[in-house]
Amino acid sequence: MKPTDTADPQYFHKVVDCQWACPAHTPVPEYIRLIADGRYADAYMVNWTSNVFPGILGRTCDRPCEPACRRGRVEKEPVAICRLKRVAADYKGDISARLPKPATSRNGKRVALIGAGPASLTVARDLLPLGYEVVIYDGDKRAGGMIRSQIPRFRLPESVIDEEVGYITALEPELRLGTRVDSLKALLGEGYDAIFVGSGAPRGRDLEIPGRKEAAANIHIGIDWLSNVSFGHVDKIGKRVIVLGGGNTAMDCCRSSRRLGGDEVKVVVRSGFER
Repeated sequence: MKPTDTADPQYFHKVVDCQWACPAHTPVPEYIRLIADGRYADAYMVNWTSNVFPGILGRTCDRPCEPACRRGRVEKEPVAICRLKRVAADYKGDISARLPKPATSRNGKRVALIGAGPASLTVARDLLPLGYEVVIYDGDKRAGGMIRSQIPRFRLPESVIDEEVGYITALEPELRLGTRVDSLKALLGEGYDAIFVGSGAPRGRDLEIPGRKEAAANIHIGIDWLSNVSFGHVDKIGKRVIVLGGGNTAMDCCRSSRRLGGDEVKVVVRSGFER
């Protein structure tokens, strides 16, 4: 067996299971200790360094850290790691003085970001303080991407989106919102040093089964339907609703259906409850 190499930072990720399970490797024990000490702003900044949108993730994250939490092995439930992000975000107070400021000088490099969702906004946050000129394109008229257009407001208030997106737009990227990018070749011709494609994958899965076409007027792809609800294109639904699937999108559709007048909402999934 090889000796433990404590000079390798991966070691510290691996021995802290929740931190290793987090895709951003957020130092979970550190920000939980800070919250326990009442240092909410410090806990928020630990998160902001790692995952950029703590208030948003504290309400919407899939929380892969929690199944990995060691407390789940000795108690009925793991530590509520995800919701603790929300605690830090809700009680942090004004942290604007602790955030990066717009660069005072440019380094001469121009970067185009396609999409104004979490991916592009994260790139913008990291590049702008270094002096890069960042131009963000998006077909929608407001920045935020899928977190603004597909997640229901009862789960993620718009004020939280505005606040955390605003921390990044305050770094002064050039926003070309309401502008679709139809040609990468044309964009390359505008003299950018790099182009980042952060357009996401906001497309649901359809089912091509008998009766699908005949009943098309009453069948909706979940993620598209949530977008229509978010933008106010849909404000009512039938009394009896069936939702196919059991993931986050399905649950958002269930809860939205109830709020729009659905009396009987049933969920149909292939796997059993034990899974």
